[in-house]
Amino acid sequence: MKIVYAIVGSSDGTRVTAVLNEHGYMVTRLATTGGFLKKGNATLMIETEKERVDEAIHLIEETCGKRQKIMCDLPAPHTGTMSAGFATIPTEVEVGGATIFVTDVERFEKF
Repeated sequence: MKIVYAIVGSSDGTRVTAVLNEHGYMVTRLATTGGFLKKGNATLMIETEKERVDEAIHLIEETCGKRQKIMCDLPAPHTGTMSAGFATIPTEVEVGGATIFVTDVERFEKF
């Protein structure tokens, strides 16, 4: 028996959990924080048989793989002739992805 720890962005956590549940995986989801920008994450704990680990990882990758997104939340000082304020600079950023750990389970009990 194995446990797969998948750390995904909080915006991907619900979708990944739903996809894994649809394929018969039992998932425990924890709200966590970390990473370079201290953004919210979801840490998923997935109990599975050794033979299904690769399938679980594949489902996670398909659901929340890295992708490009245009973000407009970086303020820049307004330099035009309009009223003083802030404008936003559209910036392409990479979002998504997962960090995955797979460990052996010495003992598993469910009450």
